[in-house]
Amino acid sequence: METVKGVAVNAEPGSRPVLIDGCDTISALFRLRCAQHPTRTVHREKTLGIWHSYSWGDWWDHARWIGLGLRRLGLRRGEVVQILSEDRKEWLYFDQGIQCVGGIASGVYTTDSAGQLAYLLTDSACRFLIVENEEQLDKFLDIPGGAPGVEKVVILDDEGLHGLRGDRFLFLPDLYALGRQEEADHPGAFETEIDRNRAEDVALLIYTSGTTGPPKGAMLTHENILAGMQAGLRALEVDEDTEQLCFLPLCHIFERNNSAYFPIAVRSTVNFAESPETVFDNLREVSPHVFAAVPRVWEKVFSRVTIMAQEATWTGRMVWGLALRAGFARADADIAGRRPGAGVRLAAWLADWLVFRNLRHMLGMNRLAQGISGAAPISPALLRWYAAIGVPVVEGYGMTENAATCTVNRAGANRPGTVGPAMPGIALRIAPDGEVQAQGPANFKGYWNLPDKTAETFTADGWLRTGDIGRLDADGRLTITGRLKDIIITQGGKNITPAEIESRLKFSPYISDAVIIGDKRKYLTALIMIDQENVEKFAQDHKVPFSDFASLTRTQAVQDLIRAEVDAVNREFARVEQIKDFRLIDILLTAEDEELTATMKLKRSFVERKHSHLIEDMYRPEGP
Repeated sequence: METVKGVAVNAEPGSRPVLIDGCDTISALFRLRCAQHPTRTVHREKTLGIWHSYSWGDWWDHARWIGLGLRRLGLRRGEVVQILSEDRKEWLYFDQGIQCVGGIASGVYTTDSAGQLAYLLTDSACRFLIVENEEQLDKFLDIPGGAPGVEKVVILDDEGLHGLRGDRFLFLPDLYALGRQEEADHPGAFETEIDRNRAEDVALLIYTSGTTGPPKGAMLTHENILAGMQAGLRALEVDEDTEQLCFLPLCHIFERNNSAYFPIAVRSTVNFAESPETVFDNLREVSPHVFAAVPRVWEKVFSRVTIMAQEATWTGRMVWGLALRAGFARADADIAGRRPGAGVRLAAWLADWLVFRNLRHMLGMNRLAQGISGAAPISPALLRWYAAIGVPVVEGYGMTENAATCTVNRAGANRPGTVGPAMPGIALRIAPDGEVQAQGPANFKGYWNLPDKTAETFTADGWLRTGDIGRLDADGRLTITGRLKDIIITQGGKNITPAEIESRLKFSPYISDAVIIGDKRKYLTALIMIDQENVEKFAQDHKVPFSDFASLTRTQAVQDLIRAEVDAVNREFARVEQIKDFRLIDILLTAEDEELTATMKLKRSFVERKHSHLIEDMYRPEGP
């Protein structure tokens, strides 16, 4: 064993059994941490505008009552409990309460429809459903046939539901009361159940986003998650004094690792954002040391700052431009691994003192030791921009099937354009067809009730097939160039991976997403989703009349604006990779729309089907 950040872990990364402070299950480590730090703050949450602190002891008590209460209601080991709620401390209370008594915790996106909820409940054979409030309860009540397999629905907030009646419904305080009664009747039962858990037991069920078919439930074991914890301890800038902000969906493995499991390993503090809409306000209030987000969030911050700079006075724009030039010079030297010259260091110090220091305070990133981007590709140019303003953002790579534990760049050795070297304990290889394959104790157990799909996901010698195309450089850093299923083969026989082109388009403050089209076509085109806030502001500043989002996308000024952005990107690529035409999606998409996943990624195949009329219009005979 060796000590990393005050935590005892296996001396050899990737060795089995995976142990953290002598524990081989999440629940055993959770029990240890709660016993070690009963009064220490682990969670903060805002109520009526005031931040309140909650201790490890609070987490232990509520998780115990939840686990024992569900056990009293009849929860059996190995059964799935679904949680339908926005991020909040109770989400994590249920997560641990369920796992500690041998259940399997699974999350449902709050943007899912009643039909999607019905599918998950049926597929997972769920008998116990947790819903946050009246809005989420309505989805359950709207399920045709009433979801007969669900025996109990536990409701966290009773606002608007005081008149609710029925044996199937239970409010959270009632579940706590059942748990206390079970504890009185069977002292020590909770601890006994924790001791019964094994490293190979399934601890959580994470459903994939369903971009290529119905969602599949990925079974992650205690060992898988502990392997991710170990790798994070070694590779991430997280320690016991770290403040974090939780705002991405906890049913996604990326946020579950960041806000549910890494904090147990390292004893950090998690602050819950009030809602997805208040993230930037909460970011300024908390000023976290570590902030993990999807590319869309990092792009949004960049866009806001860029528009602010454009609106500044002539003097302000000049100072900003000079500061950015100095920041880029320093960042480029750091990225190249060389020490910048004295002149560059002086200019960068002045830029930081006069401009960037205040900007970081304004953004809530003044204490940020490591920003992490994951769940989708991010533009290397965007990472370079963050490095220039003194915000260390690194890109990582992983998937649900390996507990989001694969590669990550390091804050002190960041190489934008790559997703970094393998995390400790993970082995990588590139197959003859270019597919990235991974091996290690973080690889999942398989898909729930889908043995054939599970078999397809592993090679004959047991390596996980990621479905991504990539390459490894001499230093072992991985570059992802696209998805195997997304390769475009033009009529001329050219193989093109669209991810890099799409990523470069999204660097524009006026473009929030793009899908490149061109398979079996003569040339490439693009479906583009504009950034509503920035494009609307552009239209207002330039007195462009529009009545709604659709009319905005059809104005000639906006078409010309996006054409200029596309032309700028085209200059960076070979002729065969250039976009000859584009169309703007004239519907404002949100996570509730089928075109987007809950982590705000466009579903390529679905978008192509739904907007086929736009695609065909770009390939008319009289087209380019």
